[in-house]
Amino acid sequence: MIRHIVFFSAPADQLEKVRAGLSILTAIPYVRLLEIGTNLKTDQLGTDVDLVVYGEFDDEAALAAYKAHPDYQRSIDLVRPIREMRMAADYESDAAVKQPLQ
Repeated sequence: MIRHIVFFSAPADQLEKVRAGLSILTAIPYVRLLEIGTNLKTDQLGTDVDLVVYGEFDDEAALAAYKAHPDYQRSIDLVRPIREMRMAADYESDAAVKQPLQ
């Protein structure tokens, strides 16, 4: 499984527009799970992030198909001009493997 996490920041007066633009992504197929969330900013560091996109995909082909979907580009076209920061990471995960809490 591929986990796809993207962090965004935006000016306060544009935050809802960014959220609306990101919400377009939820209609794209190929995704096991896709969430758009607001950073609770409970950590003392790294509170620059306003919104988080979290997705789970079966494999790299599903992630590539998601990114090739026309709604993905439509979301980019709406969000890119008004967001400030975007940082993304994709990683492979074996969801069945859990590490015990220390």
